[in-house]
Amino acid sequence: MIPQSLPTSHIYFNPKAVTFDVSAPAEVLEFHKKLPFYAATRLVNAPATATRLNVQHVWVKDESSRLSLPAYKILGASWAAYRELETRFGPFQPWSNLDELKKQLIGIDITLISATDGNHGRAVARMAKWLGLKAHILVPDDMVHARRQAIQEEGAQIEIVNGTYDDAVAKSARMAGDKCLVISDTAWEGYERVPTWVVEGYGTIFREVDEQLKSLGEEQPHLVAVQMGVGSLASSVVRHYRSPNRTTHILGVEPTHAACVLRSLEADGLKEVPGPHTSIMAGLNCGKTSLLAWPFLRNGLSGSVSVDDCFAEEAMRLLADDGIISGESGAAGIAGLLAVLANGTEVNTARQRFGIDHKSSLLIISTEGATDPQAYARIIGDTLKISSSVEG
Repeated sequence: MIPQSLPTSHIYFNPKAVTFDVSAPAEVLEFHKKLPFYAATRLVNAPATATRLNVQHVWVKDESSRLSLPAYKILGASWAAYRELETRFGPFQPWSNLDELKKQLIGIDITLISATDGNHGRAVARMAKWLGLKAHILVPDDMVHARRQAIQEEGAQIEIVNGTYDDAVAKSARMAGDKCLVISDTAWEGYERVPTWVVEGYGTIFREVDEQLKSLGEEQPHLVAVQMGVGSLASSVVRHYRSPNRTTHILGVEPTHAACVLRSLEADGLKEVPGPHTSIMAGLNCGKTSLLAWPFLRNGLSGSVSVDDCFAEEAMRLLADDGIISGESGAAGIAGLLAVLANGTEVNTARQRFGIDHKSSLLIISTEGATDPQAYARIIGDTLKISSSVEG
């Protein structure tokens, strides 16, 4: 259990939340359906977690196996790479599978470049492999061996950058050129087109959730808790759930020492959180918010919370009890909900602000499986539970 006396979270309630008349275009889902191994990921009812949070339902969108990879990032990376390649070398002729698309790229000497904390870089490398292209992936020097190895096994060249994820992003930006295509999920001045497509790509998750809840006869969630990082996934959540015909609240979740979005919300302007960023929620160890994501986060989040690693560990154990294998970053949504709705002095205020009671329905996106199997086994205490999440 989480020690009740420790100041392990910081909560900000956003008074500026508005709606947005924008969502992912329908053709994104149709594109993903053409990729190898496409199937809608499962939407899991998590009763043990719901009991812990004192709500009726906690729905978990389980992205531990997406297009044969153990994380959701391939949705954004594949769509963004495709659209950028078409912009540079298209228009492509109609195609129904990747082999037909790959033939249209024969003879093109191009390398896909990306910086990553793990999952996005592996996804870019997978897309390059599918299309017969080269990949060069830059990683911070503190990335665990298992994640580095997974990227290399996709056939990518891996470069270890002496510094943080943000340092790796900066170096990748300098590599852009005629033969190097940067596929980043964060934006900077003059580089917004590709990250926009990344955000659009994630929209497939929420179109699937809509259909899955509809088929179950269940209502839409009252609150979505979503991981921050640079903010791309959260932007997709805002675009979908803060549309004019929805009243869903959105809670952002970050590690305590990489809470760039929360600090920016408090300042009402972009703030950088310098490294080192050492959370076990490695995919969220980002010190700068994406320029593209910021307007959606500033005006779309109902609140934001920063949490210590103990919340992530407790969240992983809760999800395991509900039969869901979720890595440290994957469980961050539950970690944030534990901090806001079940722990500390702000619980009653948070429940009132977000309109949450025992009849409410919550949604989180478990964005990854056990991408660091040794750490997962240490936290959960059961190596048998991880076998299915490390395949692919």
